Amino acid sequence: METLNFNSFTKKIYIKASLEKLYWCWATKEGIESWFLKKAQYHCDNGNRHEPKENIKIGDSYIWEWHNWNGQEKGHVLQANGKDFVEFSFAEVSKVSVSLEDKKDAVLLTLKQYEIPTDDKSKLDIYNGCSNGWTFWLTNLKAYLEHGILLNEKEFDLTEIPQAGHVFVNM
Repeated sequence: METLNFNSFTKKIYIKASLEKLYWCWATKEGIESWFLKKAQYHCDNGNRHEPKENIKIGDSYIWEWHNWNGQEKGHVLQANGKDFVEFSFAEVSKVSVSLEDKKDAVLLTLKQYEIPTDDKSKLDIYNGCSNGWTFWLTNLKAYLEHGILLNEKEFDLTEIPQAGHVFVNM
């Protein structure tokens, strides 16, 4: 078994949905906004904006905005095979990969965030914050695809609450 450390973490979840639907959820503006983001923009390396149903491609840049957080996440698509794997830069200094494996009755989704710096701030904000965040968001994805519900907070404005991202479980 891999030794646990602060420079990476892995999250896994079985989701009863098709491989194609799960890839759409991660690899299109329309898909990722359906369960995860308030707004996503994807731009090709020539600067043109992707259409909502268009799959992301290697070299694309992105700008993401969440519900209940006023900031933006900016990064690049590092891998996207059109079927079962995407990888992108994340949190300015790390990478996230999402792999999908068909297991007959479900798809095993494996998310890995890695190349996380190990200074104290990164341990708290990226390792702890992102690990907790991804746990919730993968659960939200499962709830959305299997039961048609979203668990993230949209009714109450949490943007003015200090440390909201560390205390609310459904940001």
